[in-house]
Amino acid sequence: MITRTLKEIQEMVNGTGLAPCYEALVIKGVTINSREVQTGNLFIPIVGERVDGHLFAPEAMEKDAVATLWQKDRSDAPLNKPVILVENTELALQQLATAYRDQLALKIVGITGSNGKTSTKDIMASILATTFKVHKTQGNFNSEFGMPLTILQANEKTEVAVLEMGMRGIGQIALLSHIARPDAAIITNIGEAHIEELGSRENISRAKMEIVAGLQDDGIFVYHGDEPLLTDKVANLNASYRFVTFGDGPKNNYYPTSMKITSEGMVFSIPQAAFEFSLPVLGKHNVMNTLAAIAVAHNFGVTNESIKKGLASLEMTKMRMEIVKAASGLTIINDAYNSSPTSVRATLDLLTSLTDYEQKIVVLGDMLELGEHEICYHEEIGAYIDHTEIDYVFTYGSLAKHIASTTKVARVQAFEDKEALAEAIKTVATAKDIALIKGSRGMKLEETIEVLQS
Repeated sequence: MITRTLKEIQEMVNGTGLAPCYEALVIKGVTINSREVQTGNLFIPIVGERVDGHLFAPEAMEKDAVATLWQKDRSDAPLNKPVILVENTELALQQLATAYRDQLALKIVGITGSNGKTSTKDIMASILATTFKVHKTQGNFNSEFGMPLTILQANEKTEVAVLEMGMRGIGQIALLSHIARPDAAIITNIGEAHIEELGSRENISRAKMEIVAGLQDDGIFVYHGDEPLLTDKVANLNASYRFVTFGDGPKNNYYPTSMKITSEGMVFSIPQAAFEFSLPVLGKHNVMNTLAAIAVAHNFGVTNESIKKGLASLEMTKMRMEIVKAASGLTIINDAYNSSPTSVRATLDLLTSLTDYEQKIVVLGDMLELGEHEICYHEEIGAYIDHTEIDYVFTYGSLAKHIASTTKVARVQAFEDKEALAEAIKTVATAKDIALIKGSRGMKLEETIEVLQS
């Protein structure tokens, strides 16, 4: 984590007002949450829509924060305490992250996309860790606050930082890209996530393309070559960084020449390697995520042998294609972290391709933030479910009931209660079956899984 004197911090954020007697004090780490203060932290109070972080500065100082930043337009700065005045504390946090990034001898990999950001981050970090000292985004810490804090958490000896970049609207990924100034940028795909805010996939693709805004001139841009919304925009770019594509077929730089499902995950080959790679997680979409990661790894000089080792030791973030067992022995694909039409179709394709189970059960919750066409999207998913392969469909939520109403699967039930949903699954599932459980974060379908495991 960042360790600097307060004099250095003041210079890094273009601040003023620090009393000379405090200049030699050293901060260790940064927080914007007074409840998470660790001894030695710098506290940065953020002015939010509902809460002003400045109100919590006294609490932070009582918990042994060394110092606090203070926005000049806020009154009542702590007396007789180390305080650095700044024009805007949010901007100061971002300036501090950029300055720290510039002081470290590290490369940055930035990752965005409608789906697969976190999985690709995990895969990328595991591969690169075979060759470099790697730091990565924890959980979903990918916002205008989370990503700068992730940079500031990096060790001085970090050689590569793998950063997830999320968004809620136009301009946000450009901001993150300018802060991080990545050496490599990845767009995993363009789906429907955030369509409520942005209105169309075209606008989503425009927002995701902002990741190249801060890309280094000698960097590498890796994107899904089968997505016209990306390829059309890339054709109009006049840039000095390299372009590399991944996708299904040989028109892409990276593509699978073979791919098969095993009991332990996926096995695939690529033209750039003389042997197969084993990926300990299910799904063709995760093979695509891995291709993007391999493209960056090759650019950084990682060997195929090291890539193979990195994939073998991969640990994915929880609730993303996580295989767990119910108390009954039922196999569960826990993909309950988030959901969108694109990701649901991908996981349904995976489920239908599995052959070692007697019954296949689909459990789907509401897909949220899909805008005015949300019902249509759910109806399309219902129609997409292969009734020749899927034995049961259970839904949870007021929107997901439209999946239940349009599916051709004969045995289907819609629920508004998670415990009742879990009991219904228990009634039909055996140790020889498999269930896919997926829904948007707000649906918290992992709670149903917990019931099944108890």
